[in-house]
Amino acid sequence: MRLSRLLPNFTLALLAVLLVASVLPVRGQAAAAFGWATNLAIALLFFLHGARLSRQTVLAGAAHWRLHLAVFGLTFVLFPVAGLALKPLLEPLVTPGLYAGVLFLCFLPSTVQSAIAFTSMAGGNVPAAVCSASASSLLGIFLTPLLAGLALTHAGDVPVSFDSALKIVVQLLLPFVLGQVLQPRIGGWALRRKKLLALVDQGSILMVVYTAFSTAVNQGLWTHTPAPALLALAAICIGLFALAVAGVQAAARLGGFGHADRMTLLFCGSNKSLATGIPIAQMLFAGPAVGAIVLPLMMYHQIQLFACALLAQRYAGRQAAAAPRSGS
Repeated sequence: MRLSRLLPNFTLALLAVLLVASVLPVRGQAAAAFGWATNLAIALLFFLHGARLSRQTVLAGAAHWRLHLAVFGLTFVLFPVAGLALKPLLEPLVTPGLYAGVLFLCFLPSTVQSAIAFTSMAGGNVPAAVCSASASSLLGIFLTPLLAGLALTHAGDVPVSFDSALKIVVQLLLPFVLGQVLQPRIGGWALRRKKLLALVDQGSILMVVYTAFSTAVNQGLWTHTPAPALLALAAICIGLFALAVAGVQAAARLGGFGHADRMTLLFCGSNKSLATGIPIAQMLFAGPAVGAIVLPLMMYHQIQLFACALLAQRYAGRQAAAAPRSGS
């Protein structure tokens, strides 16, 4: 069966998942079970990526230091500077708690699984994306609490936990390394199963979207915040994403990056991690403040998934259209 028959339009599939999560968010024991299933799908995704990529390709991705510096610059410089510089404009549009959440969002590292999946869908540099996104998440364990503690003075002392770093290692890097170890034995099989990898890419994203949006709905996404503030917050999140895309275009021109590296820079440099952000927010902020702090992150997360899905499909279509001409 063709992949297009299973997922005829990935953007429509995303919309359907969001609608289902709004009406029937997963809760309780079902949420725990679905979370485990999502983690297994993500682990399978990274295992298959590790099995497909040759050792030389992975080493070349890790050595691409200019691309990694560009990703880190977007994530930990452009976003924080924008969040702080735009305070006079942004703060009057939302509540003080929501602006603090926007600033916290700007300090977060890149997401990992969806950034790599979108990079793969768009024909990007997957080995470099694995290295950049994973390193960004690991750095974020230390940089995000530090930056948030300096900028949000009411947060007090900033504790640092290694729990998220351990989760990244166990859930993402370990399956990838295992796939690399087995690559000489199963690499050929994995390369012949491109449709399976594409299905795991898209399926894992849909599962992450449903889980994340269910959490947002369960925490009162549609009920606990005034409608004007929600609309303003949505506009701010869209503006931040557009700013990141503009930064990607500028960095790509300055760095002279080709298509594959531009895709890595786009999806790793513009994304923010919900999985890393919520645990850190729970460490830094107490009581009702946590809800307002994480709401911008949850909204940005949904916007980035939709926007990246559209962009990934667009670039994948361009690559598919160009392939016959390049081969003729």
